[in-house]
Amino acid sequence: MDALKDRMIDAALPHVAFDGWSAATFRKAVEDAHVTPAQGRAAFPRGAIDLALAFHRRGDAEMVQRLRGGDLTDMRFRDRIAHAVRLRLEIAGDNREAVRRGITLFALPIHAADGAAAVWGTADAIWDALGDTSQDVNWYTKRATLAGVYSSTVLYWLGDQTEGHSATWDFLDRRIDDVMQIEKMKAQVRKSPILSSLMAGPNMILNQIRAPIRPPRGDLPGIWRDPS
Repeated sequence: MDALKDRMIDAALPHVAFDGWSAATFRKAVEDAHVTPAQGRAAFPRGAIDLALAFHRRGDAEMVQRLRGGDLTDMRFRDRIAHAVRLRLEIAGDNREAVRRGITLFALPIHAADGAAAVWGTADAIWDALGDTSQDVNWYTKRATLAGVYSSTVLYWLGDQTEGHSATWDFLDRRIDDVMQIEKMKAQVRKSPILSSLMAGPNMILNQIRAPIRPPRGDLPGIWRDPS
């Protein structure tokens, strides 16, 4: 099934630039991949929307593989995050129009939840690949913050015409610097006796939040499961 999905994604990409992630593209992908319509629907029950999501997840998987195969020990942690986001965009670079068409698709209200889940999945994949072990509310805040950084950087990247996308990487560095300023402010709040006392109540509630239990396959980040 994985091989069939890859064949259909590869067959779809030349058509996406013209027809978007549409029913027409899905039909052409079925034809060009030399599979039956039944096989195509078995692989992608919702058709083009599932095809677009599979394309996105394939990019995430390649990013994770490269991150885990690289040596990041000499990098500061903020630089590791920037490297991961840049790597993810470089992987998508050969299919920039497919990314643009995907954003158009997921901007539709009916598919907005799928688009948000895809971005969340990318942020989750990055944190997991970088060895995040948080089990409290930080599990959520890290991914939510990175999802915002990733989303804004993708939009900037799509409109960037500078050589080597240098303006995008500068933009990415500025966004991560902004996040680091927030982390510094949070540290200052924790060190202040007055502010710490004011936050005692909210912190008591936040300390009860735990990271979700992963599904058996681990491919649906943020889904709660009963450990029994």
